[in-house]
Amino acid sequence: MATEQPEQRTWRRPTAFYNHYVKWAVYVVITVFLLWSAWNMRISPARIMDGWNAAVGLVEGMVPPEYTTQFKNELLIEGLVESLAMSVIATIVGVIISIPVAFMAAENIAPKPVYWTGRGIITVSRSFHELIIAIIAVKAVGIGALAGVIALSYKTVGFFAKLLAEEIEDIDSGQMEATEATGANRVQTMLFGVIPQVMPRIIGLTIYRWDINIRHSTIVGIVGAGGIGATLLNSFDQYDYDFFLTIIIAIIAIVMVGELISTYIRGRIQ
Repeated sequence: MATEQPEQRTWRRPTAFYNHYVKWAVYVVITVFLLWSAWNMRISPARIMDGWNAAVGLVEGMVPPEYTTQFKNELLIEGLVESLAMSVIATIVGVIISIPVAFMAAENIAPKPVYWTGRGIITVSRSFHELIIAIIAVKAVGIGALAGVIALSYKTVGFFAKLLAEEIEDIDSGQMEATEATGANRVQTMLFGVIPQVMPRIIGLTIYRWDINIRHSTIVGIVGAGGIGATLLNSFDQYDYDFFLTIIIAIIAIVMVGELISTYIRGRIQ
């Protein structure tokens, strides 16, 4: 009796596309779009060389950095301290606002109207860059650190609330049900059935957002929202490139210290 031969199968690499024709059509569209983008930017070898020569001249004007003038050192220290203060205050204010918004935006614990309201707040907060918010805040409250705190707090809500809401949606519902079984009301269930599960995440996200706000606090000052950014922009506008480099080095040092602190604290918590 003849035995049946097993069916021969050939392996093909999995693809996310409907078929190979669609895949190559997408590749062609992407390639054409990239070529059109490069052409539309009018990039030319002469322009690249001019930019390279200007960059070399800029670097030569920066070296060595300026740190001998007492007045400039005072400006530098004052700007850095203000940036650090802005990042701390903005993080605290933003987190306080973000926590209830995150509970509103968690689908497993919020009614649908509340859920969509919370998601809408997060979407609006994430839609605009902090520089745009800083410009609006400067127009509203004037030049200074308050405008920077408003801008950074605003951006903190979109970042913090979104990630915390996703964490709340992944909690163990059994702990909530056990809390409710004891006769706890809605607020008590949130306090003792939800918050203990997400508290490590809240602390970790707070430290992480503070680290981000340190970096962003050095930028919003460019539009007059306080911090070291204003000093940075003024030094560049006055062609004081050596002091500009000093500020850049100081910003890098502050960001690195903040990164080390946040990494250590997150590691201890986790």
